[in-house]
Amino acid sequence: MLVTTKEMFQRSREGGYAIVAPDFWDSNSCRTYVETAEELGVPVILSFAQAHDDMLSVEEAYMLAKYYGEKASVPVAIHLDHGLDVETVKKAVDIGYTSVMIDASAQPYEVNVARTKEVCEYAHAHGVVVEAELGHVGSGDVITSENKEALHDDHSIYTDVEMAKQFVKETGVDSLAVSIGTSHGLYKGTPVIDFDRLHELRAALSVPLVLHGGSGSGDDNLERCATEGISKINVFTDFTVAAINATKGEDYINWYKLIKDANAAIKEKLKFYYGLFHTGK
Repeated sequence: MLVTTKEMFQRSREGGYAIVAPDFWDSNSCRTYVETAEELGVPVILSFAQAHDDMLSVEEAYMLAKYYGEKASVPVAIHLDHGLDVETVKKAVDIGYTSVMIDASAQPYEVNVARTKEVCEYAHAHGVVVEAELGHVGSGDVITSENKEALHDDHSIYTDVEMAKQFVKETGVDSLAVSIGTSHGLYKGTPVIDFDRLHELRAALSVPLVLHGGSGSGDDNLERCATEGISKINVFTDFTVAAINATKGEDYINWYKLIKDANAAIKEKLKFYYGLFHTGK
């Protein structure tokens, strides 16, 4: 069944757990995510990143997610991840995505506010919920176990609590992705998460908090994030790595078997994250 993330997040905040948002890139990954959620009896957020439009168009991604989501017996939200421009995000709303993200976090604060507010007004009029990001979660420059001394615990990379309160008030956003020490892609070392900042943000904001860059962030870190204030954790890289690791030792002569083995590895990784995040418990 297709839903927005609003009720999902309300339950996760009350229950003290997080929901994994796995990015899909084709029909196999999309179907595998839904099958896994149904097997476990938990909700799933089918997340499609605009940056992956070289694999699928925004329209194609929606049609796949809609097909599998409508057939599912568990709640399924179709989410546009990291919408990079207002036009694309509005198109996703028009197409039927139940949740969208406008990511203007790399822009000046005023621009981020203006773009997020514009998207919120448009999406809310169509019954669609909106995620934004404050405190850019990039692809590097995070504090890890290997560079901690060199960066001197530079907390300026983290989301500012007072600014976050003002941002939510000005934009009307439904959930907020925050920067507390993670980054997209692969890490060299394990990220150092600022849990004090997470607790401050959780206490100060009424909207659910989202964590990007879940892959490779450390199991202990992620479990604490899930149980100490984060409602949604985005994961992508770990699924592709799991698929590669499960198939690289085989001398395949059958493409069909390779895909099945890759899907099986992705399913097991998703099951692991549902357990780690205590989803639905």
